[in-house]
Amino acid sequence: MTPEPHSHGPDELCEAGSELYARALREHHVPRADAEQAPCLLGFGLLHPDPDAPDRLRPTPPAVALPRLRAAVQEHIVDELHREVRLAARFEPLMAIARGGRTPAPDPSVTVLNGFPRIQQAVADALDSSSRESLVIQPGGVRLAEALAQSHVHAQGLLTRGGRMRTLYQHTSRHSLPVLAYYERLEGDTEVRTLDEVTERLFIFDRTVAFIPANKDRSMALELRHPALVEYLVTIFERLWRLATPMFPQTAQLPSDNGITTRQHAIAGLLVEGLTDADIADRLGMNIRTARVHIAKLAATLGSNSRAQLGYLIGQSGMLIRDDCA
Repeated sequence: MTPEPHSHGPDELCEAGSELYARALREHHVPRADAEQAPCLLGFGLLHPDPDAPDRLRPTPPAVALPRLRAAVQEHIVDELHREVRLAARFEPLMAIARGGRTPAPDPSVTVLNGFPRIQQAVADALDSSSRESLVIQPGGVRLAEALAQSHVHAQGLLTRGGRMRTLYQHTSRHSLPVLAYYERLEGDTEVRTLDEVTERLFIFDRTVAFIPANKDRSMALELRHPALVEYLVTIFERLWRLATPMFPQTAQLPSDNGITTRQHAIAGLLVEGLTDADIADRLGMNIRTARVHIAKLAATLGSNSRAQLGYLIGQSGMLIRDDCA
């Protein structure tokens, strides 16, 4: 008999699931039959089949599971926002019928911005109107000097008005000379931190307006002014900020563990997830050649001769579990 799935999310893991997952981490595996009372562990990917023993399940390292679950939550938020936009578009002609052709008052809480010029202008106008705070997430490792130069006047204006700027990049930006030169030129309360992985691009100004991409090529964006949505995005930013490593004004060195760098730890987690070299490069904001260099160094450090063996050695090393508990 197949047990009914638990109606809760990974953030509200049931007592049975919590106990079994902790036991699996301690013992490195559990009998498949024991998971029948906690099917949520398989559903959330916290347990997976042991390829060497069909009657056993192995735990997914927390350092691998947590980013995967976080990404699912972030994707759900974006999907729900897109659904709201589609729903409004579907009902617009029906609302026109009900209004008898009268023009409605615009709803300012969610605005769809089409095209890069309109998006850039809306962001610049919001920054120029802000006086207290700018929170920004910039994924990817490359920032063009021309784009940074265009934003300098707007950013300096906020700082001159006594505002504060906090920006979150990926670790690859720590080696970007245009990024470092840009922040050296700014005068005011500015701070930059980095992470291996960040969310999609995000701008928040004075905690009253936020901008997020609305499609993959970022040619469409959503301007959000609903207080609950903006506050939710602020919470996401603050949580990522606490996990990040300072880059400017005081640069903190990225830690290493037994010769394995922070970036190689991140790559190890993505390798265990089964991502390709191209996917890993995209997730970590680096080009594929750089990703392959790091994979080769990781393989040399662990003594691996093949991709399959590398995944096994990563699991055996315990590096992902140690990284999560640090």
